[in-house]
Amino acid sequence: MKQINILILFISCFAFTAYGQNVKGRVVNELNQPLEAAYIYNQTSESHAHTSENGVFVIAKTQLGDSLRIGLLGYKTRIVALGSLENLNFILEEKAFQLDEMMITEELNTVSTISRLDLNITPVNSSQEVLRKVPGLFIGQHAGGGKAEQIFLRGFDIDHGTDIALSVDGMPVNMVSHAHGQGYSDLHFVIPETVNKIDFGKGGYYAQEGDFNTAGYVNFKTKDYLKDSEVSFSVGQFNSLRTVGLFNLIENTTNQNAYVAMEYIATDGPYDSPQNFNRFNLFGKYVMFSPENDKLTLTASHFTSRWDASGQIPQREVDNGNISRFGAIDDTEGGQTERTNLNVTFDKYINDNTSLSANAFYSHYAFELYSNFTFFLEDPINGDQIFQKEDRNIFGAHTAITHTTFLGDIELKLTTGLGLRHDIADDVELSRTLNRSTTLENIQLGDINQTNIDAFVNAEFEFGKFKVAPALRLDYFKFMYNDALQTDYQTLSETKTIVSPKLNFFYNAQDNLQLYLKSGLGFHSNDTRVVVANGGEDILPRSYGADLGSVWKPFPKLVVNSALWYLFLEQEFVYVGDAGIVEPSGKTRRYGLDLGLRYQLTDWLFLDSDATITKARSVDDPDGENYIPLAPDFTLTGGLSVDDLNGFSGGLRFRYLDDRAANEDNSIVAEGYMVTDFNVNYKLNNMTFGFAIENLFDVEWNETQFATESRLQNEAQSVEEIHFTPGTPFFLKGTVSYRF
Repeated sequence: MKQINILILFISCFAFTAYGQNVKGRVVNELNQPLEAAYIYNQTSESHAHTSENGVFVIAKTQLGDSLRIGLLGYKTRIVALGSLENLNFILEEKAFQLDEMMITEELNTVSTISRLDLNITPVNSSQEVLRKVPGLFIGQHAGGGKAEQIFLRGFDIDHGTDIALSVDGMPVNMVSHAHGQGYSDLHFVIPETVNKIDFGKGGYYAQEGDFNTAGYVNFKTKDYLKDSEVSFSVGQFNSLRTVGLFNLIENTTNQNAYVAMEYIATDGPYDSPQNFNRFNLFGKYVMFSPENDKLTLTASHFTSRWDASGQIPQREVDNGNISRFGAIDDTEGGQTERTNLNVTFDKYINDNTSLSANAFYSHYAFELYSNFTFFLEDPINGDQIFQKEDRNIFGAHTAITHTTFLGDIELKLTTGLGLRHDIADDVELSRTLNRSTTLENIQLGDINQTNIDAFVNAEFEFGKFKVAPALRLDYFKFMYNDALQTDYQTLSETKTIVSPKLNFFYNAQDNLQLYLKSGLGFHSNDTRVVVANGGEDILPRSYGADLGSVWKPFPKLVVNSALWYLFLEQEFVYVGDAGIVEPSGKTRRYGLDLGLRYQLTDWLFLDSDATITKARSVDDPDGENYIPLAPDFTLTGGLSVDDLNGFSGGLRFRYLDDRAANEDNSIVAEGYMVTDFNVNYKLNNMTFGFAIENLFDVEWNETQFATESRLQNEAQSVEEIHFTPGTPFFLKGTVSYRF
């Protein structure tokens, strides 16, 4: 018996020696800041792991003497022989990006890696440029600079966010049942210099994303710390100025970071009637790490903006010379808005195999907008100006637990999550007004109360080079509306539950080639006022989609990503501004091809380009009358970027949007455009001097266009034609920055 026990002990020791154990460690940079998504590869056992939000990793099958390779694009790779399995703390030294060091099989998310590369090579300094970092995403501003941008992606005119889910640090940006449009997403409260990472995905294949995730999602992550404090000042044409300050509040303190950022912008724009636009942003962030590497993050921000606008002008008035391209029919349009955010995030390793991530947030939001789309079509005496207003409070929380285990030799990563969002929007108003001062008629006025509770589970089974990721998401909605225009008080309410399955496959065919097939059901919600008015019909129309794609490095310094995709929607919504309703427009089908490349020509010169080809059609309408208005069928972006060439940096960038149908039978066409921007910067010690030119070749282009029926005061009959907001002409600005 004693001999048998000795044999069992020997076998156990041999098994431990052969297969090792779970080893926990942390990866940081030279400033002792944690590095997320660093890759740890055991060259002996071939096990691997990635660091979490707080820089922590747990790698299996590891023992004394094993060699670990630790790497992250933009940092020097380290190879370490383990002389101990305790207190593993690895420091990576920052270096210039070298695309040949990117290993596709080592990346936790190649999409995020590409966006991190783009942010590093071509930093952003405007909210518009932040959104344009998403490959294939186009935006357009058509209301004096203060209104949320119109978004185009994958053959969608997304309006202001109906079919794309946007968030910042886990806090949603989209506004449900908004006074102006469903999913309205105003990102202007983000100071672009604070953005650290852009995580995005196209299609509705992601269990953690819910409402509005049909065409895709974009999550912006702000910086946890500043390398340096910095102030900058920009001045340009059209009475434009921008000043930004970023200030470290805690220095030389272990496991704590704090900073504040401020931004002020003002401009009149190129318009004959000045925009009188201004915006103020204030943002603060505090991060603390416990001795156990738990992470607590507190963020607070406040944003306010006001503007005047020239609106969308009719092409006929420009053609006949009555107004210039930068003129106006009703220059009393405009508005003001503000948003205050509080967000608390907590990340914790419960044990070596289980981690928790949670956040809770509160937002207060106010919005006022004056518009006039049709001039004197409805009211030939006073005109058709409308006023939209709301005051909103948003409460929410999300939590996710990730557990990693092994089913035999199969690694399983299981993530489960719960979420809550509760919107209280008071005095949601649509009225007919005159000169932004006189209310002529209330069309809509009431209080909206909307709740969304969600739960999801996502599993990732790893079979060597092959990964299967099934997922399931459950969403519950409660819609309530009190109509203040009704004599008798009544709460109208509806509820709806929807289940959204997902199934994704990934295959690392070679070290330089990853193939994937993504599929899933998504949805976007309807406006509460429409939901209760229609008795709960068409509350949460589904989307059905699939992507077949690849990420390929045919050469060491070239990365190519491509995807064939398909998306079917049960119903789309078109916002009718002058009526204040969201109306259904039937089933739609889209399919297309995405193609992108990143090429490093030299240590300091980068080339990038992204193209999307799309066919978008309505399903129920006959051929020739089934165009989806303003759906792009071809977009192309790209540029050359210089990164730190003897102190110089900058780039030349272009974006191209093809002609597209502006109405259902393509009888009215929205003209395409190609616009080129240029910038150059020179760094001298702690100072940086730069200038930028938007629309380098001064082309005439229309930033937004609509097929609108309107009537001018002197016209007997209405006319349907293109109404547009002109794009910025040649625009020069200079910037001086100082770091300390």
